Amino acid sequence: MNAPLKKTEACPTPQPLSLVPKKGSRLYELAYEATNQCIQCGYCLPACPTYESMGKESASPRGRINLVKMAAEGKIDISKHLAEPIDLCLGCRACETACPVSVPYGHILESAKEVIADEQTNQNDKLKKLILKQVFPYPKRMRMLGNLTWVYQKSGLRTIVKKTKLLHKISEPMGQFESVLPEIESPVKRAKLGTIIPAKGVTKARVAFFTGCISDALLNRTNRLTIELLTLVGCEVIIPKSQNCCGALHAHQGMTENARELAKQNIAAFEETKADYYINNAGGCGALLKEYDHLLEKEEEWAERAKNFSHASKDISEVLVEFGPLPFQKEWDGVITYQDSCHLRNVQGVHREPRKLLQSIPGARFVELPGSDSCCASGGIYNLLHFEESMKILDRKMEHVEKTNATTVVTTNPGCLLQMRVGIERQGCSNQVQGVHLVDVLADACGIS
Repeated sequence: MNAPLKKTEACPTPQPLSLVPKKGSRLYELAYEATNQCIQCGYCLPACPTYESMGKESASPRGRINLVKMAAEGKIDISKHLAEPIDLCLGCRACETACPVSVPYGHILESAKEVIADEQTNQNDKLKKLILKQVFPYPKRMRMLGNLTWVYQKSGLRTIVKKTKLLHKISEPMGQFESVLPEIESPVKRAKLGTIIPAKGVTKARVAFFTGCISDALLNRTNRLTIELLTLVGCEVIIPKSQNCCGALHAHQGMTENARELAKQNIAAFEETKADYYINNAGGCGALLKEYDHLLEKEEEWAERAKNFSHASKDISEVLVEFGPLPFQKEWDGVITYQDSCHLRNVQGVHREPRKLLQSIPGARFVELPGSDSCCASGGIYNLLHFEESMKILDRKMEHVEKTNATTVVTTNPGCLLQMRVGIERQGCSNQVQGVHLVDVLADACGIS
C-alpha cells in the first residue's frame, strides 16, 4: 500500500524536452536500470529523516528515485529539477533497510551526484572541489591542519575566539562545530606510535589500522586509544604508511573518479601488510571501504582486489567483540545511551556489537535511545551545507536523548560525534551530558588515558 504524502507536493510533471537522447544519457547508463527496481510501495518514507522533516515527495527516497528516472529519460532538467532534491538527501541509507525489494538507493544517489557534479559551475562548488582535491588526499596537509589546530587550542587563541564569538559572526555553522572540537593530542604523541605495535600477550590476529584523514587530524587521541584497545585483545597492529583518505566525502559530492583513485591507493597500501583484517573506527569511512568492491567492479585489474579488501574491512567494535573480552579496570558511573552511525548500521550492518560492548562495562546503565537508528543529520558535510535543516532534525534527536536521562551519549563516527556534541550544546546541558566516541568510553573503562 502506498504511503500518503504529508503535503500536496508532487514531483515535476515530465515534459517532452528530449534534453538528452534516452540511452545516450550518462545518468541513464549509471542509474536507470536500478531505478526500475523501485516498486513505489512507500515503505521507505517513514524511514527517511528528510521526508519526515520536509513532508514532501521530492524529499523522499521514492520521490528522488522518480526524479532520477525522469532525468535519465530526458524528461526533466537535471540542474533545475534534480540537483536540489538530491543535494538535500542525507545519504543515511535507512531507506535501504526498509525496502522490501532491496533497491540500491545509495548507488542511485551517488550516480546522480556524479552527473550533477559535472554540471555545477558556481564558486561554492568550485571551492568545495578544490578543498577535496587539494587537502583531503594529502596526509601531510591533513596532519598539518591537525597540528595547527593543536597550536590554536593550546595558545589561548581558542579562548579569545570563544569569548568574542568571532567564528559565529563569520559562519554560525563553523562557530558551533568549532566549539565542540575535542582537544587534540600533541603531535609528539602521534610520532611515538610507530608503524607496528605488538599485541599485549598472545597474538590472536594481525590487523592493519585505517587512520582516516579527519580522524588522523582532529581525533588523533581516539585513534591512539583504538590501537591500544586492539593490542589489549591480542592484535598486532600495523599502520600502513601510504594509506590515504577513504574517498567517502569525494563520492558523496559526486567526485567518483577521485574516490576511485583513493580506493586504489588504499587497496595497494593495505595489501602490503598481509593483515588478517583492516580495521577502522569511523562508520562513514568504513561504509565506503566496505563498498570498494562496488566502486571498482568495472575495472578488471582492481575488481577482485577490491572485493578482497572490502571483505577484510571491519569496524573496531566487531573485532573487539570477536577477540575480547576487554580487561575493564573500573566501573562506569552514570547512564549511557548510543546513537547509531547510519553508515555503520545501514551499510555495514553493524549495530549489535557496539551495544554489546557498552553493556559489558562494569556498572554501566545502558538505556536504548528511542530512534537511535534514525539519522542525526550530520551527513558528512550536510550539516555545514544545509545547517538549518540539519539542526531541525538534530533538535528532534536531542528530545529523544533527554528522555533517556543519559549522562554519556556514545557514537562511532567523527561527524556524528561532533553533531551530537552540538546537539548537547544547543540543549544547554553540556555540564551534565557528554558526547563521546565508543573507543574513548571503552578505553576509559579499561583504565587507559
